[in-house]
Amino acid sequence: MTKAQPPLHDPKEKNAQEKKAKQVSEHYDLIIVGAGVVGATFAALLDKEMNRKKPLCIALVDGGEAPSLPPIDQAVFDPRVVALTAASKSLFISLGLWENISQQRACAYTRMHVWDNEGTANIHFSAEEIQRPELGHIVENSILQCALLDYIEQQKNITLLRGVKVGDIFQGQFNEKECSKDNKSTTIICHDGRTLTASLVVAADGAQSKIRSLSNISVRQWEYQHKAIVTTVKLSQSHQHTAWQNFLSTGPLAFLPLGHPSENYCSIVWSIETEKADHLMALDDDEFSIALGKAFEHRLGHVESVAQRFSFPLVQRHAVDYSENSMVLIGDAAHTIHPLAGQGMNLGLLDAHALATEIVRAQTRGLAINDGSVLRRYQRKRKGHNMEVMLLMEGLKRLFGSRNALVRWLRNAGMKKVNEWYLLKNWLAKKAIKDEVKS
Repeated sequence: MTKAQPPLHDPKEKNAQEKKAKQVSEHYDLIIVGAGVVGATFAALLDKEMNRKKPLCIALVDGGEAPSLPPIDQAVFDPRVVALTAASKSLFISLGLWENISQQRACAYTRMHVWDNEGTANIHFSAEEIQRPELGHIVENSILQCALLDYIEQQKNITLLRGVKVGDIFQGQFNEKECSKDNKSTTIICHDGRTLTASLVVAADGAQSKIRSLSNISVRQWEYQHKAIVTTVKLSQSHQHTAWQNFLSTGPLAFLPLGHPSENYCSIVWSIETEKADHLMALDDDEFSIALGKAFEHRLGHVESVAQRFSFPLVQRHAVDYSENSMVLIGDAAHTIHPLAGQGMNLGLLDAHALATEIVRAQTRGLAINDGSVLRRYQRKRKGHNMEVMLLMEGLKRLFGSRNALVRWLRNAGMKKVNEWYLLKNWLAKKAIKDEVKS
């Protein structure tokens, strides 16, 4: 377990910073750090619900540049994609954004095919078998982000602060005109000299969360000794609106269908042992395409072309607590999991919905949005479910990564039985694609 350490400060310098902050702070009810998909979704959901009650002054802060849409009329794709569940899709429908997102580019997949590279077993899931129009959608991150940020820029109660990086945080009180009636507050000191003060700070700033570190929230983490390689490939055959996953002994390889008239483009996520990943990244495109086609058993023909490749180490993290004082974590700031089932973003969106629901509930009951009971309820609703999914992913990773002959035989026998038992298989499929979120 690693514990985030607080930064070292010169006491005199920090006192000067605090004094300056109290004099020139911009005041909000709530500050969200991180304008990625999860942070932006949380801002949009909360603002939409609070507009029916008493609106909150919200600041959405992000240190990066604004995202740009991929050229939709060309075969150029964002290498980062999301396998949205029906529950996640329902959040975008509730915001009135899904039509725009689907018109940009979203590929529905109606089937899922999973197999063990070292055996003969496989499982085939079909939307038709469970009376659903699809199992999910593959959507590029930038398309989701742009749709959300366009929506946010139209909301008068949300201030988007782009290119603003967090430098430090301290607990302080408003001494000027307040946005809210709550006396407890947190102040963020930004690198550009400005200060932002609010009753509650929400960290949606990713796996390397600065807010989590500054809040001294402990995390449990371990490295998988694997890296994920992501890129876009063009295949000689149609993806058949199917999500494909091959469990190799070195790690899972997924081919996810992308929206294009030819139906020949897929996003790949290849989780593989670090040394082998580094070797694959060093190959030229033709050599990589050959290795990829072989690993995928040429299920969709030949790999005709490959876009720029990216790789990153795989680390599982889980915050010991989701909140500290008046700061709370959502999304990757709270948890990161193995990408083998593509559930990381969906878990973050469920966090966003749960926290927004709790804040609305608090306001209805006359509680401060940073009341300890509010943050504890959010943690109870999400921490157990996140741990359950993380443990499941860890179990699958170990099961399919085992080279033990008996384990290989047992998992193949198990997969065959699951595929034969339609009631069990369809129950699992319905469990995985929950089409609504709980309030």
